[in-house]
Parts: sequence; structure tokens; C-alpha cells
Amino acid sequence: MRVLGLSALTHDPAAVLLGEHGIEAAMEESKLVRVRTTAGIPRAAMQYCLDHTEISWSDVACVAVASRPLRAWMRHALFRARRTPLAPISSGYYQTKAAGELGRELNNFRILELMKANPKSRLLQLDHHLCHAASAFYASPFDRALILTLDEQGDGRSGLVALGEGARIRVRHSIPFPHSPAWVYSQVTELVGYQPHHEEHKTQWLSLAGDPVFADLFVDMFRRERSVPRLNSRFFNRGVAGHLAFSDYFYRQIGIAPSPEARAGDALRAQLAASVQKATETLVARWLELLRKRTGARFLCLAGGLFLNPLLVAALEENTGFERIFVQPAAGNEGTALGAAWLVWHRQWSKPRGDALTRLDWGPSYSNEEIKQVLDNCKAGYRWMNSDAERLDETLRLLQAGRIVGWFQGAAEFGPRALGNRSLLASPFAPYVKENLNDYVKHRESFRPFALAVTEEDCARYFDCSPLGRFMATLGRARAEHRRLLEGFLLPGDRARVQIVSRDVNPLLWALLKRFGEKAPAPLLVNTSFNLFGEPLVVTPRDAVRSYFCSGTDALVIGNFVLSKS
Repeated sequence: MRVLGLSALTHDPAAVLLGEHGIEAAMEESKLVRVRTTAGIPRAAMQYCLDHTEISWSDVACVAVASRPLRAWMRHALFRARRTPLAPISSGYYQTKAAGELGRELNNFRILELMKANPKSRLLQLDHHLCHAASAFYASPFDRALILTLDEQGDGRSGLVALGEGARIRVRHSIPFPHSPAWVYSQVTELVGYQPHHEEHKTQWLSLAGDPVFADLFVDMFRRERSVPRLNSRFFNRGVAGHLAFSDYFYRQIGIAPSPEARAGDALRAQLAASVQKATETLVARWLELLRKRTGARFLCLAGGLFLNPLLVAALEENTGFERIFVQPAAGNEGTALGAAWLVWHRQWSKPRGDALTRLDWGPSYSNEEIKQVLDNCKAGYRWMNSDAERLDETLRLLQAGRIVGWFQGAAEFGPRALGNRSLLASPFAPYVKENLNDYVKHRESFRPFALAVTEEDCARYFDCSPLGRFMATLGRARAEHRRLLEGFLLPGDRARVQIVSRDVNPLLWALLKRFGEKAPAPLLVNTSFNLFGEPLVVTPRDAVRSYFCSGTDALVIGNFVLSKS
């Protein structure tokens, strides 16, 4: 039997196929259709899952969607009804908008029913945040754990507190919209000039450049006496509407006018980013400590878009008393497809839990023959490497010469991070490597850090980092004796983005790191995502060739082929 799990169809949709041997295929729609932001039914991702496993709809016993649109509409309608006396115009507008969204959602379910064309296959609607919780707990190595999910909103809620035991998940608290630090974080993202719902990662890294002078103010936005956080309404306009919902009271507290010009200075933007980051760390850690003591839980599982923030996760590891924390690496909306599939598998079909999540390479992979067809079609010059040893030798030569190398090997990864299959690699010891990556390849802000990949065996020699480093979900701290060696990549507090590479999961990248360390000062490589500015991670050979020729990438190692511009 197989389950096809789909994330909520509102944004960042994805599909996951789960069978007797675990996850068989998984991919986000945006990567396949080459658009950064997508919504609706993930048709390409669904078709990939079926094609990859060579099955048809008749082999799918259940389609599980991480969304209950009617219940979401009811919650939003109640929320807006309570605000109608305070802000009748905005409440009426959002009620009408929500009704239109409900119609589109219900129509999507009607289309899905037609697409599956199998009367024996069930189509299930599952709670969004329960799917977030399942995606974290069932992927974790824990038999019993506290589960926390937080995002802006899903199905009319902003989060969930639950306890996972064996294959059971028991909900303890539900967090209504908009009472979540994630919603406030998005408001600040827009306040500092970035795109809300898409560029919160820029806010988190900008926070390292400022002082958290307003942190206490953001902490005061939440009433601390309740077991579930509640926003203080005086900080927000009465309808909680519009792109920026902060009230005049909020702007008076930080001492600026509510106009874009008043907050345009770089120093103020960094202060606001640092303040909301610090406040989020303080609030979530304080709340989790309270929950830990009440439940007696030793382990913690996290999911939801807020926990794509490695600074926050690192702070929770340091400032809470849990023995170990697990973050589902595709913690955003796409990860709910995993949770939807696992909920059916474990709770409805009573299947036993499998091994803990160690890898995410569930996307498309390509043979050397398929790669050669693309290269020949593009009239690209290339060299053929007869063996893994030759391929590693040539890659090492390029890296030691200070080249930026596109690394396209194996299957594409699921989730937002490149973990060594669709990556750009560079030597951290080459001159101007960060500047070259930022200016000629990534075209991004200079304050955003790059990750350092290190083998599992060598990690403890250079960093103090938890196992979450396998997925770049947290930060490591550099060992005192190696700080000078790593200083170009260290964040405040001697922290660094670290990717721990396991030999079992990625043997080729592991071997490359080991061999690079034989002649370099350390077995470390810069790893960042392989994509053009504004595009998703590359998936196909054609994506990789296009990104290579349209950027300042010096070389491309794709399968057993090597392309070089030098």
C-alpha cells in the first residue's frame, strides 16, 4: 500500500509518496516548475512521485492533504466577526477574501478527486498543524517527546503543542491566529524592507548586524501569564489588517513615524531585526521551559516555518533543559506533506514507526547518459571522468585553484537547503571566496553567511555542534584552537553555519572533504545552494547547465562530466 501526502495547497505545495520501505519520492512543486512561489495542486510533484516509482493512481490507497479548508474558513470567519465592531471595513474585506479562498480550496479537492480516478483510493483532509507535528515526531529518533509547531497561520491556527508517544500524538494546546511569534516576525520582515512570507531568512541574518535595543518591547507584545501566548492588542491596529498591522502606539514606543522613510536607515533596520530575533528566542525558550517542566518531557520536536531559523534553534538548544532537540529539516509548508503521509500510515493504518530521518535525497536523479544528452543538446564542451577517483581528483584541482564549483550529484534534495547533491562548493581558504560567491554568483546581501561542510568524524575537532548540523538546522560553535583558521566564516559568539556530512548518507561528498583536507589547512568546504538569484534549487541537468552558464560559477561537475570556463 502507498500513501500520497500533499502539503496545504495555499503556498509552497509539495508531494510525498510513502510505501512499505519508507519515503519513496518527494519533491516541491516550485523546483519542478522553476518558479520560486507556487500555489494550488502540485501536479508536477505528484506526477514525479508516480513516475519515479513506476506506479499509477490505482496503486495509491490514499491521498492525504494537510489542509481542512472549511474548518480554516470557520476559524477566520469567527476571528473577523469579533473584530467587525472595531474595524468593519477591513473585516468585511477579509471575510469576502476568505470566502473566495475557500471556494478555490474546495474546487482543488474536487479536481483531486477527479485526478486520482480510483474509487477505492480515499481522499483525506488533515489538520495543517497536526501534520506539522507528525512530520517532526515521526521523523525523530524519540519514542516520547514534546512537540511544538509555530508558523504564521495554517487552517486558521498559528501553532500547536502536543505530546508524542510511540505512534500516538496527543494535542494539548492549540494556538489561534495571530498569536504567534512567527506572525510578528513576518510583520518585522516587512517593516525592515523585505518581502514578508518569503524573506524572513534575510531578517534573521540581518539581526547579527544590530543591537537588540527594542527586544523588551517585542517581548511585551505577548502576555506572559498565560500558558498559551497571547498578543497584546494595543501594539496592533484594530483590524489586524493590511500589510503592516503595527499601531501608532508601537511606532511611538520605538520613536519613529509609521512611514517607510522613517525606518530606512541601515542601523535602525538592523536594530529592529536584532530585537525581534532576540525577543523570539527569549519568548519561545521561556515557554518551552514551562512546558518541559509541566510535561516532564526530555526531548523536543519542532516544525513550522518559524523553526527554519537556525539562530532560534541554536538558542533553544542552549537555553532550554531538553536533552536533545529535533527539527524537521523541511519545516515549512512543504514539510506538511510528510506529516500527512505519516499520519495516515501510523495513526489510521497502525503501521509501526521506521528509522529516524537521516537523509532527504528523494528527488529526481539522472544517469550519465541522460546528462550527456543535455550537454550535447546545449553544445557544451565537457570532459569525461572514467571513475569516482578521477572525478574527485579533478574537483580537488579546481577547488585548490580557488574555483567555485557547481556540484550536481545523485538525487535532488527535498526541502529548502542544499545538502551536497545540488550545491556550489568552494575552498574557504581561497582569497575573496565570499565576495566572489556573493557578487558574481549569488547576487545577495553580504551579511548572509555561508555554511561550512565537514565530515562527521572531523566535526568535533573544529566545532561544538549537535546532530541537527546534518541538515544545517542549527549553528555550531568553533573550538578555541581553530577560531583564527575559521574567522572569515564565524558569526558573533564564534558561531558558524555547519553541515555535518555522513559517509553513509553522502559518500562522494564525504570522500571529497577527506581528500581536500589532506592538502588544505582543514577538511572544510563552503557549501551553498546551486541556483540562480530568485530561482529555486536546480533539479535537472538542464537547470544546472543554465545556472552554470548564467552565473559566475567557474566549473560544473555533473555526474561524471566536468565543464570549466577556464
